[in-house]
Amino acid sequence: MHGRRVLGIVPSTFIEKHLIGKTCGKELKVVTMHERLLKMMEFGDAFIALPGGFGTLEELFQIVSWVQLNIHQKPIGVLNINGFFDGFLSFLNHAVEQKFITQSARQILISSSTAEELIDKL
Repeated sequence: MHGRRVLGIVPSTFIEKHLIGKTCGKELKVVTMHERLLKMMEFGDAFIALPGGFGTLEELFQIVSWVQLNIHQKPIGVLNINGFFDGFLSFLNHAVEQKFITQSARQILISSSTAEELIDKL
């Protein structure tokens, strides 16, 4: 993983409410979720979603939709640890089958069960 760095952009609310653990790599504190997303766009070369809840999914969908709108063209992946995202990925494939998502749009989101493989795919 030579040359790659991790930057955790963390809203201060997460820290105050003890919603996160130790960040792997450098940590940048921000005030709002909107500021977090803007900083992710500014500093990120790629986006990797780890297993999470509604906030994770909301950010993931927003970042993917920005590719569709040509706001950015950065790679986006999900780290599918222990099959966490299997149902989500099946839903996306179903949306393609039902013609709500194009096949090319579906390919925006890359997935892998290991960090090493995901980074290689990105």
